[in-house]
Amino acid sequence: MLDFNVSLKKYYNIAKTKLFPINRSLTGRGVIDTLKIIKKEFPRLKIKNLNSGTKVFDWKIPPEWNVKDAYVIDKYGKKIIDFKNNNLHLVGYSTPINKNISKKELFKNIYFLKNQPNAIPYITSYYEKRWGFCISFEEFQIFNKRYTSKDKFKVVINSNLNSKGKLCYGEIILKGKSKEEILISTYICHPSMANNELSGPIVSMSLIKYFQNKNLNKTLRFIFIPETIGAISYLHRNIEYLKKNVIGGYILSCIGDEREHSCMFSKYQNSPSDEALIEAYKSLNIKNYRVYSFLKRGSDERQYNSPNVDLKITSIFRTKYLEYPEYHTSLDNFNLVTFKGCLGGFRVAKKSIEILLERIYPKSKIIAEPQMGKRGLYPNISNKTQNNLINSYMDFLQYADGTNSLEKIATLIKVDLKTVRKIYRVLHKNSLFNNS
Repeated sequence: MLDFNVSLKKYYNIAKTKLFPINRSLTGRGVIDTLKIIKKEFPRLKIKNLNSGTKVFDWKIPPEWNVKDAYVIDKYGKKIIDFKNNNLHLVGYSTPINKNISKKELFKNIYFLKNQPNAIPYITSYYEKRWGFCISFEEFQIFNKRYTSKDKFKVVINSNLNSKGKLCYGEIILKGKSKEEILISTYICHPSMANNELSGPIVSMSLIKYFQNKNLNKTLRFIFIPETIGAISYLHRNIEYLKKNVIGGYILSCIGDEREHSCMFSKYQNSPSDEALIEAYKSLNIKNYRVYSFLKRGSDERQYNSPNVDLKITSIFRTKYLEYPEYHTSLDNFNLVTFKGCLGGFRVAKKSIEILLERIYPKSKIIAEPQMGKRGLYPNISNKTQNNLINSYMDFLQYADGTNSLEKIATLIKVDLKTVRKIYRVLHKNSLFNNS
C-alpha cells in the first residue's frame, strides 16, 4: 500500500496544482486541457467527441463555450470583478458583452450568497442565454455602499459560443478475461472546486493505476465526462453495448473530504454493485456510513438508472453533493479535500471493484425452464420422491438472471455456498449460462 500512497499523492498534487485552476464547463478548452493532463499520465486514454447540435435522446449538445477574459471596471478605471482572479466569478456559459451599464443593470446580473457571505457561488446557465458575475456577499455590500445609482461600469465578457464546436470526453478500458464490464464514471465539467469536481478524477486515476497491470476477471471501463449531458451523450453512443455487458459500476463524486462515508444505491437497491459496496464497507470496518435515498439523486445516477437504460449503477461519496456547506462555492477547495480523504474514498471504491471482479453472476441463456433430463441432470422416470440436489439445480436457475452472485443465490435458495459453487460448476459445464 505504501507504493500506492505515492501514486495517489501524485494524482492529488496534479489535481491541486494543474487541474484546479482550469476553467472547465460542459464543453470547451478547459475540458480538453483536463483530458490531456490525464492522458499524459495514462496514454491509453482515448479522447473522443460529439458535435455541438447533435441530438442525444431528448437532449441536444450545446455550443462549445470558451472564455478569454471577463471583468467589470468601475468609474475609476479599476477592475472590481476579474475572471482571471477566480474563474467562479463568471456565470458559466455567459454570452459575450462589451458595454457601459448602470449600477442597477449590473446588480441585476450579480449573484451572491447571503448565508455564506465570504463565498463566491458557482452559477451556470447552459441552456438559456444570459450573462452574469458571481461575487461574495461581503464584496456586494462593499460595492453597494461605494457606488451610487448614477455610476457607470464597463462590462466585458470575451466569450464565444461555437455552434460548430464539440463536446469531449475521455475513456480508458482495462480488458479482462470476460466481456462482462464494470463501469466507473466521474465528471470533468466544473471549474475550480475540489470535492465536487476533482476528487472523483483523483480517485479514478488512482484506480486505473492500481488495476491497469493486474490480471482481471472482468473488464473495467473508466470514463471522464461532463456531468448530465456528457453521460447522456455517452449512453447515446454506447447504450446497446453497455446494456449487454455492464453488470454494475460506480459513479465517483464528492469523494475527497474526511467528514463521513456515504453512498446512493441503484434505483431498486438490488444491483451487484450495491451488494459489493455493502460488503466493502463491512470488510473495511466502516460501520457508520450514510445511505442516501435514490429520491435525493442529483448526479449521473439519474442517467445510468433511468428507464430504458437501467445499468444499475451505484454512487460512492464521502460527503454527498448538496450535503456540505462548501458545495458549489469557492470554499470547496483543497483545505476541504485532503490526501487522507481521497485515500479513504479510494479504499472503498477499490474494495468494491475487487469484490465485483471476483464475483460470479450467472445468467441463464435458456428461455423458460431448461430441459434437464437430456443433460442427465433430471430423472427420466417421474416418481413421488425427488433428489434435493435436483431441486437445488432448478432453484439455482430461477435466480440465475445476471443480477445475483453465487453468494446471494446461496442465501436465496437456502443452500450452503460450497454446494452452490458445485451446482454452478455442473450447470456451467452443461453450457447453461450466457457468461459461460
